[in-house]
Amino acid sequence: MPEELSTQLAPETLADRAYRSIRAAVATGELRPGQKVTERGLAERLSVSPTPIREAIRRLEQDGLLERTGPRTVEVAQIGDLAITDLAEVEVALRGMVARFAARHATPDQLDTLDAILDDADDLLIVLRQRHLVGDAIDRHLNQLLDTMQRFNAGVDACAHNPVLVRLLDQARVFSWPERRSRLVDAVHLDAEFGLERYALHRALVGALRDGNEEDAERLVTEDARGGLADLLAGSPRT
Repeated sequence: MPEELSTQLAPETLADRAYRSIRAAVATGELRPGQKVTERGLAERLSVSPTPIREAIRRLEQDGLLERTGPRTVEVAQIGDLAITDLAEVEVALRGMVARFAARHATPDQLDTLDAILDDADDLLIVLRQRHLVGDAIDRHLNQLLDTMQRFNAGVDACAHNPVLVRLLDQARVFSWPERRSRLVDAVHLDAEFGLERYALHRALVGALRDGNEEDAERLVTEDARGGLADLLAGSPRT
């Protein structure tokens, strides 16, 4: 079993935290398909008692990510292409629903913050293009841009003012953020213009949120999410 599991634990119940950490370990490959794990081993890795681990395992079995092989032993499931495609469809739908709630409940201050984040992203894009043209290293600025866009996405989630829905979205994500970032970095190194055709959707989304236009907000986020996930699943992601 790996020395470390992903342990970025949100302030939720212990079972929620264990669920998120184990799910992230499966998504990033820390726990590999066919690998056997035990309740006790997972509890030791996450520094919790077996009780929340048991609940997390039950939920992951329902998700189809773990399979029971014994009273205290489970195995990481071999996930077929159809199951992954189905999960992607759920994620896209939930992201669209979050956008609808955001259009309904976002405050002016939250929207101003989203615009400010995109201003930072625009500046970083300019620097990245300049450095690429002269052949300079881009890794530091690229990671700053990805951090910035992660803040933007988290800001949109916060605009929904619906923590239950956001939690469902987190649980339904096909790829964890570390895995998504790794794929995006690889893609941008191959093509400096990668994903820029959809970058303008972020500004349009803020406009839809300001207008309280739930339909447009859902459409924009769904378009972005569907395109991004299709690229990730194909091994050629976009921003």
